[in-house]
Amino acid sequence: MKKIPRAKFIIAGSVAIVTFMVYLPSLKNEFVNWDDNKYVYENSLIRSLDMQLLKSAFSGFHAENYHPLTWISHAVDYAMWGLNPLGHHLTNNILHALCTFIVVLLAMRLMEVFKKIAENKGLSRSFLDDRAIGMTAAVTGLLFGLHPLHAESVAWVAERKDLLCAVFFLLSVTAYAHYMGEISENAFAVYTPRLLNKRYLLTLGLFTLALLSKPMAVTLPFVLLILDWYPFGRIRSIKTLWAATIEKLPFLALTLISSILTVLAQKAGGAMEPMKLVPLSMRLLVAARSLIAYLGKMILPLNLSPYYAYPDDISPYSLEYIVPIALVAGITITFLTVLRNQKLWMAVWGYYVITLLPVLGIVQVGGQSMADRYTYLPSIGPFLLIGLIVAKVYADITDLTRWRVILKTAGLFLAAAALVSISYATIGQIGIWRNSFVFWGHVLDEEPTRIPFAYNSLGFAYASKGRVDKAIGLYQTALRLKPDYAEAHNNLGIAYASKGQLEMAIEQFQTAVRLKPDLTQAHFNLGLIYLNKGSKDMARTEFELVVRDNPDDHEARRILDSIISQ
Repeated sequence: MKKIPRAKFIIAGSVAIVTFMVYLPSLKNEFVNWDDNKYVYENSLIRSLDMQLLKSAFSGFHAENYHPLTWISHAVDYAMWGLNPLGHHLTNNILHALCTFIVVLLAMRLMEVFKKIAENKGLSRSFLDDRAIGMTAAVTGLLFGLHPLHAESVAWVAERKDLLCAVFFLLSVTAYAHYMGEISENAFAVYTPRLLNKRYLLTLGLFTLALLSKPMAVTLPFVLLILDWYPFGRIRSIKTLWAATIEKLPFLALTLISSILTVLAQKAGGAMEPMKLVPLSMRLLVAARSLIAYLGKMILPLNLSPYYAYPDDISPYSLEYIVPIALVAGITITFLTVLRNQKLWMAVWGYYVITLLPVLGIVQVGGQSMADRYTYLPSIGPFLLIGLIVAKVYADITDLTRWRVILKTAGLFLAAAALVSISYATIGQIGIWRNSFVFWGHVLDEEPTRIPFAYNSLGFAYASKGRVDKAIGLYQTALRLKPDYAEAHNNLGIAYASKGQLEMAIEQFQTAVRLKPDLTQAHFNLGLIYLNKGSKDMARTEFELVVRDNPDDHEARRILDSIISQ
């Protein structure tokens, strides 16, 4: 009996080690100036591990989000590594390998439940022996660990929140699987929720930690209900659905709280404002297209990009949207009718849609229509299906009397080729995050006319290296694409000021604060120039605005106090 758990850990550990090895090139990467500054190298919040960190992390909104565990994680890295990017990337790699390890074990657990149900119902599932279960889990884990769609979540330091959330999310689902216990007739019965059960409380506690890492975990209660329906078989009627839902009330309450905090955080950071510009009907069209596009990229990971610009022209009469809507409807109807007895397919489809729902842009719209990182947890369902198909094909080949050796050899060759191909593609994706210059250069190669903020960010990277003229050209390009881009006006003003062109700088800062009155950095910069020109009253007005909108800006407070005291 002891050999079986050992075999499971060997398989899971091997897949995790392979995953970690493939991601070793990311240790050469630097930080990129897309949120890495907010999360790490310009973030004063993480500079010390003390009570002030805990207070700030848990009581405030930072970077338009509420995820205190993420801030604590970055603070631990800073305490260990300072601003050496190698250490921060290493932590991401370890967390991704850990996620992969858990995925393999969880896949095995769910497949064992699937097999037990089949045996209890007298169904033929001869291919689901221990070897097939191990193969299914290994394929699922390898796809999860090595697929290039996941490179963004790992190679981007600022996406630490994605990895932390996934670790606790997966552990919570695993704890719930153990909470259900060994499959027996009692497991299908309706019973009072065992709120004092240690495994139930562990599931709830891990879910809480997932929410405190990233709010995308809000879908977990619905994932547990799907598992209750299949494979655990607890939901077989309205009555049993009600009992299972009652059991999930503490989870649903946490989901509601987390959702409210997320909306408040994003409103505070201005991230919800673009939603007003896109009607709900159009957001639904884009969501349907994204659902199908993600599946396509899981099967054939081509044309991956760190930034998928939101479409300019959204028409319900375009094939670009008609086809995805038809496919989403067709898949759902097929699973509900033709394949209604094949609950596994519907459970996987339900898991995929529900876990993607928070990031499909239905509730909120930003500058992107999609993002590779959004597939990190949702991809597990499709990958599990692929693992099952591989195990079934292998079992069918094993049962053959002729051509078995040739087909097995060909199958192993194809599997090895696929593994090498996705690993190579993933290493290529990791390289995109090498530094800000490579990263934004790649983004602009993919979309040269639709992402002004990429020109602004690349310009900032050049400015930080002293190449001011190059930066000015990039800022001006960003403003040609988006004349009301306040941040680009501010950066252009900084560049002009560094060249001594103060009047041109003032003009840019004034434009920036006119377009975005709460842009405190532009007010600060404008105040500095006024102060240098001897216009103390005008400088005082600007610094008062900074302190009003950002009371924690100690430098602005110091300058303001100095002006007042003179």
